[in-house]
Amino acid sequence: MATVTEHRAGGLERLLSLEIVRVTERAAVSAARLRGRGDEKAADQAAVDAMRRELNNLPIDGTVVIGEGERDEAPMLFIGETLGSRVGPKVDIAVDPLEGTTLCAKNMPGAIATMAMAEGGSLLNAPDVYMEKIAVGPGYPHEVIHLDAPPAENIHNLAKAKGVKPAEITALILDRPRHADVIASVRKTGAAVRLITDGDVAGIIHTADPEATGIDIYMGIGGAPEGVLAAAAMRCIGGQIQCRLVLDTEEKRERANKMGISDPRRRYQMHDLVRGDCLFAATGVTDGAMLRGVKFKGDMVETETVVMRSVTGTVRWIRAEHRRLDKF
Repeated sequence: MATVTEHRAGGLERLLSLEIVRVTERAAVSAARLRGRGDEKAADQAAVDAMRRELNNLPIDGTVVIGEGERDEAPMLFIGETLGSRVGPKVDIAVDPLEGTTLCAKNMPGAIATMAMAEGGSLLNAPDVYMEKIAVGPGYPHEVIHLDAPPAENIHNLAKAKGVKPAEITALILDRPRHADVIASVRKTGAAVRLITDGDVAGIIHTADPEATGIDIYMGIGGAPEGVLAAAAMRCIGGQIQCRLVLDTEEKRERANKMGISDPRRRYQMHDLVRGDCLFAATGVTDGAMLRGVKFKGDMVETETVVMRSVTGTVRWIRAEHRRLDKF
C-alpha cells in the first residue's frame, strides 16, 4: 500500500480535485449567509476567511499568485500569501472567494465562490488589475479570434468558422459604459449581445457549450484574476482565450515588472496563463445559469459545485448535502 507521502508525490493528485471542493463549498456557504443583506464587504470577508481556513487544511505547499481584492480594497487572500500544511506538492493558487459581491449583496443570480490550483510556476503571477479578454469554445481553428481585431471582424470570423451568419452569433459582454463601442460594433454585424452585470468567469465558461448556453463568444474588459480563473477552466474543457493586462499607470507597470512582467502590452494566450496540470472549482452562492446557489433547509445545507482537472479532462458536478452545520 502506498504511503501518504508516496501518494502525494509527483504533482497534483486526484484526491486534491475533491479536496478543493470543500474550499469553495465553505466559502460559498459563508457568503450565502449574507445574501441580500446589502453588505458587499461583509459577504466578501466571510468568503475570504472561509476559503483561507480550508486552504490551510490542504496537504499542499501553496502560494497565491493572483487574487481578487487590490482593485477595490476589498477583503482578499493577498498575492504572495502561503497556504496549506506545507507538506505536499508546491502549487500556484488563483482565487476569487466571492465572484459577484454585488450579486450576493443584492441576492441576484450568478454569484459563485471559485478558485484554481496548478503546479508551482504554472499560473500567471500578476497584480489585481483590469484585463482585456476574448474567448470562444472548442472546435474552431487556431486564432479564429484575435484580441486586437475589431469586434466586428471577430464576429464575422467566428460566424464563418461556425458556418452560420453573424445574426446567429451571440456575444456575452459585461454591462459597463466602457463597452459601449464594443456593444454597438457587435450589434452592427447583426449579432446579438447578452449583457451581464457581473460574473465573467462563468460567462467565459459558457462559451465552451454554446448549444446549451446560447453564448458563442465573450469579449470585453474585466478583472485579471477572473481571466486566469476562466483560463484554468477552459484548459480543462477546451476553447480559446486571449488576454492582456491593463497596465495604464506607471505604478501598475512597476508592480507588474516586479512580478516578472516585462512587456506591459503582451497578448496572453491560454498556455501563457495556465500551464501543466491544473484544477478548477466553483460553488454556487446564488442561483445562476451555471450553478445552483446554496440552499438552507433546517439543519441541512445543500451546495452545487463544478470541479475540473486538465490532465484528465474530467468535469464533475457535485450536489452535496451537509448535515453538520457546526462544520461551516
